[in-house]
Amino acid sequence: MADIILEARNINKYFHDPVDVKVLSDINFKVAKGEFIAVTGKSGCGKSTLLYILSTMDTDYEGELLIDNISMVNRPEAMLAQVRNEKIGFVFQFHYLLHEFSVLHNVMLPGLKLNKYPAQEVEQRAIERLSWLGIEKLANKKANQVSGGEKQRVAIARALINDPCIIMGDEPTGNLDKKNSELVFDIFRQLAEEHQQTLLIVTHDPEFAARTHRIIQMEDGKITS
Repeated sequence: MADIILEARNINKYFHDPVDVKVLSDINFKVAKGEFIAVTGKSGCGKSTLLYILSTMDTDYEGELLIDNISMVNRPEAMLAQVRNEKIGFVFQFHYLLHEFSVLHNVMLPGLKLNKYPAQEVEQRAIERLSWLGIEKLANKKANQVSGGEKQRVAIARALINDPCIIMGDEPTGNLDKKNSELVFDIFRQLAEEHQQTLLIVTHDPEFAARTHRIIQMEDGKITS
């Protein structure tokens, strides 16, 4: 049995505004190491709400979330922040790069924050990840001097800097043209197949989802398949 990286057990979520509305219902699934999974469904079906819970950013839910076999329930915020920085890499629709810094410094930031390796080693790791993605030549450019597709690749390199257990993406190709969307998909597939990187990606793009290892389909706050 492959290592289980993430497990959701009977997760339920309510919004309390002003009355209780159930937005996630009995969510159960496991994610194994090296799996490349797409979470799909219509707008408003609960995909992003689920991702906030799975990423430990939302702790107001019923049920249990395990990351790397450790329960995230009732943990102090400082521990959850450490888990987010060390065990989860994030890639969003918008890259959220800091334009005043170089590409290299942007990739290094989560590694410097984790403080697990000396700065020189973090820099070496950042260069290595940029070269995995074929953009090491951009290292010394300011983040605002690279194209949209390149920015998203920089964001992926940044997500990889701390060797996360899992990369979570929220519509990471939603802002890209077809060519760059293809490029990002190929990078994700390569990460899963060559580096055993686990990926859980929320997407509206049926073509993207169809080529992942597995699709988690959501409707009205439930997993339907």
